[in-house]
Amino acid sequence: MATPSSAQHPKGGKWPTLLAWLSVLALLGAAILMGLAGPAYRWEFIPLGDAFSLLRYGVYLAAAAGGLSLLLLILGAMTRRFSAGVVAIVVLSGTVALLYLPWQHWQRAQQAPVIHDITTDTQNPPAFDALRDAREAAPNAVDYPGEETARQQQEAYPEVAPLVVSAPAPSVLGAAQAEVEAAGWQIETVTDNTIEATATTPWFGFKDDVVIRLTEQENGVRVDMRSASRLGASDVGTNALRIDTFLDRLRERLE
Repeated sequence: MATPSSAQHPKGGKWPTLLAWLSVLALLGAAILMGLAGPAYRWEFIPLGDAFSLLRYGVYLAAAAGGLSLLLLILGAMTRRFSAGVVAIVVLSGTVALLYLPWQHWQRAQQAPVIHDITTDTQNPPAFDALRDAREAAPNAVDYPGEETARQQQEAYPEVAPLVVSAPAPSVLGAAQAEVEAAGWQIETVTDNTIEATATTPWFGFKDDVVIRLTEQENGVRVDMRSASRLGASDVGTNALRIDTFLDRLRERLE
């Protein structure tokens, strides 16, 4: 039979409740810090270094939330506090979801070379003309970096190659422009054989410039592409993925 003192102080005392509150608050704090880091930089409230600091502190808080929820899960099992176990599982799930994107980004960063200018033609890269002024004002150079970047690109992204299609050049240009618009890139200029545009990443708002060049050949139209980041030594594979995805979709559009 339960005594009055045991009814007032459930098994495990106040610790399950305290751990539950701490784990939930840590998870909410982590979500706020990580969620605000990108928009705060994109809207120019804070510099990039501070934004990365917010991300780092958010990761620390998320890890703390995960650790607290594990303790809560163990304590809930030992004291048979079902509600504590439910809270622990919810917080653990939230922690995993919150840390998945940074973990995935870190994994890609470990595998990607420290380059930020990718092209399908490393011998004669498509040039930025209309976007030259914008790129000259940015930290990264406007001109293609050269042989060392080409070598690293070939080793890391051998799939990045020109697309050759059997279609009239005007049709290819129209399809390429339609695909650029579908991707949501801001078009700077369109000529008879080139398109220059800027892609903006959704979270931090980083700007990557793109130039698409068409060359008529005997076997069809060759489509070359170059995608280069304005900021950052490494693009973590973003530009190679952008080119590969764009050319695949362009091929499908022209079939």
